[in-house]
Amino acid sequence: MNARAFAASLREALETGGVENSGFEARTLLEAAFGRETANHLFVCDEPLSEAQMAEVRVLLSRRLAGEPLQYLCGSWDFLDSSFAVGKGVLIPRPETEELVLFALERMKGKKAPTVFDLCAGSGCIGLSVKKRRPDANVYLFECSDDALRYCNENRCALGLARSVPLIQGDVLRGFSAFSSLPVPDVILSNPPYIPSGELPFLQREVQREPAMALDGGEDGLVFYRALANSWLPFLKEGALVGVECGETQARDVAALFASRGFTTEICRDFSETERFVFAEKQERNFYDF
Repeated sequence: MNARAFAASLREALETGGVENSGFEARTLLEAAFGRETANHLFVCDEPLSEAQMAEVRVLLSRRLAGEPLQYLCGSWDFLDSSFAVGKGVLIPRPETEELVLFALERMKGKKAPTVFDLCAGSGCIGLSVKKRRPDANVYLFECSDDALRYCNENRCALGLARSVPLIQGDVLRGFSAFSSLPVPDVILSNPPYIPSGELPFLQREVQREPAMALDGGEDGLVFYRALANSWLPFLKEGALVGVECGETQARDVAALFASRGFTTEICRDFSETERFVFAEKQERNFYDF
C-alpha cells in the first residue's frame, strides 16, 4: 500500500473513532513515525510502505484512538517558530498561549533588559519564546513538577538557552519571598492552572491525559491568581508588567484581583474573541498621593 492510500485508511479509522481533523492527524501520525522529511518524500514519490512501517504507524493510531494526545505521540509541538518537546507530565503548548507571548512582547518594548519571570513554566514555551525574541531579557523559569521540569530543561538546552535562562524548581503558590536571592522582576508572565476542580472530570479525554497539576485551579479556578495578587504583586516595582492567561469566564475576576493591588488592568481577547488574557501594570505613585 502506498503512502496516500495508507493515509486515507488512517483518516477513515480516525473519523470512525470520533477524532476531529482526521486528515491532518493522519498525516501527522505518519510524520511522527518517520519524521516530517521522510513522510513528505513518501507522499511526493508515492512509494509503497512496508508491513513494518505500517505496523509502526498502527501502534500510534491505536494509542491515539485510546485518547492519547496527538502532541504526546509526536513528542514535540510547534509554538511560534520553535518546536518544544512534550509528553506525559507536561501541559501541551496551545495557540492561545502564543498570543499571550505576542501581546506581552508588544507591551515590553519600552523596557530595557527586563527581568522576566515565567511562573508555572511547564514546557518553557512562554519564557523561552520571550528570550528568543528579546535576547536582552533576563528570563527565569519556575516550575514545580519533576516531569515538567525535565521537558523544560530539554527545551532550553535544545534552543541553546541552558546557560542564559535559569530553571528554578519550587511552588510559586508560596510567593516571591519563598525564592531567595532573586531579582525583583520587571515582568511576570504565566499560563497557570485555571480550570475549576469540579470541571476536570468533564474535560475532553485528551485533556484529561495532561497533568492535573497544570489544570486544576481549585474550586473556582482562581487559586493561582489570588496567590499572585497576594504574594507576588506587592513586591513588584512601579511600572512592572504582569500578563496571564485565564479561563473564558475569569478575566474580569482576575482583573479585579490585580486592580485591588494598585495595578491598572487591561483585558485582551484571543483569536476566537474570548476574553482570555489580563495584563496589569503597577501604577506609579504620584507625589500628591502621600
